[in-house]
Amino acid sequence: MDVRTAANYRPTKPELAVFVSGVTSMGLEILAVRLIAPQFGSHIYTVGGILTVVLAALSLGYWQGGKRASTATNREMTWLLLGTAMYVAVVIYASDLLLRYTATIALPPRYAALPAAIILFGPPTYLLGFISPYAAELSQKNGIGEASGHVYALGTIGSILGSAATTFVLIPAMSIDTIGLLFGLTLVGTAFALDVPSLSRKPVLASVVAVLLLVAATGAGPVAIDHRGDVVYQTQTAYQELEVVDDGDVRTLYLDGARHSAVDLEDPDRHVFEYTTYFHLPMLMTDDVEDVDNVLFIGGGGYSGPQDFEDHYDADIDVVEIDPEVTDAAEEYFGLEHDDNMTSHVYDGRQFLQQTDETYDLIVLDAYKQDQVPFHLTTVEFMTLVSERLADDGIFHANVIAAPNGPAAEFYHAQQNTMDEAFGDTYAFRTSDSSAIQNIQIVGTNDATGFSEADLAERNEERNLSVDLADQIDNHLGDPDPDAPVLRDDRGEVDSLLDPMLGQRYVVEETDGGASSAGGEPAGESPSIAVDSVPLALEAETATTESPELAS
Repeated sequence: MDVRTAANYRPTKPELAVFVSGVTSMGLEILAVRLIAPQFGSHIYTVGGILTVVLAALSLGYWQGGKRASTATNREMTWLLLGTAMYVAVVIYASDLLLRYTATIALPPRYAALPAAIILFGPPTYLLGFISPYAAELSQKNGIGEASGHVYALGTIGSILGSAATTFVLIPAMSIDTIGLLFGLTLVGTAFALDVPSLSRKPVLASVVAVLLLVAATGAGPVAIDHRGDVVYQTQTAYQELEVVDDGDVRTLYLDGARHSAVDLEDPDRHVFEYTTYFHLPMLMTDDVEDVDNVLFIGGGGYSGPQDFEDHYDADIDVVEIDPEVTDAAEEYFGLEHDDNMTSHVYDGRQFLQQTDETYDLIVLDAYKQDQVPFHLTTVEFMTLVSERLADDGIFHANVIAAPNGPAAEFYHAQQNTMDEAFGDTYAFRTSDSSAIQNIQIVGTNDATGFSEADLAERNEERNLSVDLADQIDNHLGDPDPDAPVLRDDRGEVDSLLDPMLGQRYVVEETDGGASSAGGEPAGESPSIAVDSVPLALEAETATTESPELAS
């Protein structure tokens, strides 16, 4: 096709239908990941399950459509598109309820997202699968091969456009419901175009009903009480669902449904989450707190850690946060202020370290989720890069989510063993007495330091830190497991190591709301445990091991 022919090209009605079906089928597939991930996690099993369901539904639609293609008409494609649009209205309206219901189905955790994917996105993609064989039957091309090739090329071009537009334009700019509304209206408009100029009464009435259903579903979702508190802000970023929720005086940042940062609105100096007090442990491992001039946080969240360091140490703080909307939310809702001592960088953590020539005294890695860990931030190659960007006596602190022992501790053991390859010594600390999944803190020192618990306890008493770390020191977990794998770029075993954690209970200790962790006062005794759980919560009851010697 030359330029003049392309400029004069006008798609036939079947070609328009197959192009739009490609756009919407792939757009819905991308949207499915964003819709289902907050409930079931964004790990590989969720994404792979959605892909499997969509491809299976499309294949079934292709097969059934091919069997019925000999009687295909534009009118039949009109009804298929309208039926898909009406089901999209159901997805918009009832997705939250259906997600919660399907989460109660007793399935192994890795398969937990499949029922939701089947119910929400199986039917519409099945209906759209009919369009391609119908369009091939109605094609004006000569020969079966040319007709089918032309139709499937148009459908693929539509899929490319739907994938790119949804990923790079729609999700960063709109809510999931609004995107669903846009897809639904596109389907209705295409169905209407297929019916002109006859404009038969039934298709027109069905089009009106579909539009009304879509608008009503978008504007009036099912009434539900959010047990977490009052949602003061919610958006879909390019990377995740972001929510800010107020529960009494505590404001919490949720990313894909998981709690990441919290602040006490009445007592901003309080460490709401106990594990953030452990970020101060490196200050016991440096020879002099005053020598810690440059600090890097990889992962910002609500910036509770970086702001705490800025308040209590005379240091320049760099924060690498890949999602700029997370930083914007921290500024708007968590009191973040950028000044000469606080700088944010919109980067992937590893890319930033590769490109910077800055040397840091302390690097804190706080970018992991329970069900999704960027494997390139776990490997020995990454740890070596971190070591190179640290001062000779620099310290690396990693916030790892795992159980302290048992099968769900496999990732933590592998991570510490990997760090042990790059650092002189490593030290691991649990943050809860529970044996459930929790925040495990692993500290690596560039030098071979060989600290004992007594050494750190003595320094804790001597140094006037903002947090009393006596309890944290007591929570030492011992040396790395020599049998644990070393993670490497060419063999990232992270997904298999995270497997035992799927579906298990995840606890985040909270400090006592009445105690302050600032001004040299000790943090609270953590009498309460706040629990984030995923479907089919299980808790492995295993013994805790501790060692009086800290050095690896």
